Amino acid sequence: MEFETLLKKISPILKIIAKSHNGHGFFIDEEDLYQEMCIHLWSNFGNGMRGGVNTSYIVKSCEFYILNYLRKAREKARIVSLEEPINEDGDTLKDILPDRKEPLDKFVDRDLTIKDIRNNGLTRRGKKVLYLLLKGLTVREAGKELGVSHVMVVKVKNRIIRKWQRKIEGYQKTRIFT
Repeated sequence: MEFETLLKKISPILKIIAKSHNGHGFFIDEEDLYQEMCIHLWSNFGNGMRGGVNTSYIVKSCEFYILNYLRKAREKARIVSLEEPINEDGDTLKDILPDRKEPLDKFVDRDLTIKDIRNNGLTRRGKKVLYLLLKGLTVREAGKELGVSHVMVVKVKNRIIRKWQRKIEGYQKTRIFT
């Protein structure tokens, strides 16, 4: 069998495999994965394929090759110090990690929730109010800092809460795991 004939025959299957292995924590395009499998196929074809090998064996060979390719492309774990700055602000892991007064999962959930709230369409005033309240200021102190009444701070805070509750209700209505 010629290479072009073989490639035409198994190309749709290779594209499906590339699509299924795309996005597993890697930023490699499925077209690139498909091309890597074609290169693997070409090198094996050039080296002479063993007789009696069927197409399913060849396809599995390409899939194993791409899995190994992805495994090698994965970043290895880096060892970092708790004291070493991790961003331009000079924050360290020791500053950021919880002090075990609250369980890690609650800390992570709270932190992710706060980041999600901040990044989902708050007004400039809403972001300022959220920042000040998270900093530990009272409603009256936040109002004084912003130059508005504490009633306005309460209204903005309630808008943020209602917006977040609507978002949570939307998540609960959609089934993530079916």
